Amino acid sequence: MPTPKEKADFSERLKFSMTRAPEKMRGATDLALHFNLRYHGEPVSPQTTHKWLTGRSIPTVDKLQTLAEWFKVDQHWLHYGPPPSGSPPGTPKPLARDEHYPASEETLELASKIEALSPHHRYLLEELVDQFYGAGKR
Repeated sequence: MPTPKEKADFSERLKFSMTRAPEKMRGATDLALHFNLRYHGEPVSPQTTHKWLTGRSIPTVDKLQTLAEWFKVDQHWLHYGPPPSGSPPGTPKPLARDEHYPASEETLELASKIEALSPHHRYLLEELVDQFYGAGKR
């Protein structure tokens, strides 16, 4: 039986995963609707997804698998969080600031969107990134 903390932590990981989804979901009703389009079992109700989002329950393994595939996250991470030992073997370490990550599809898509912004909006985005990443490097 999951503890209240485990349920609350799952809820946070689910909410985070939802923010990365291509669909914009405003809450439990949207989550239930989009989930039921992907899940091949009995549909879930908005009340059920509300319980997931408020940390009152954790879905069954089959539902977790559907969520993990949909949100493109590891099922173990979604259910339990990161392993207690820190990063498992084979997990890449963050690169130093002067090193560059290889361009992924997500990176290229983001770069395309940034390029499409007006010069003023690109400037604002660059300022925001500098605030998070650390100013002084240009």
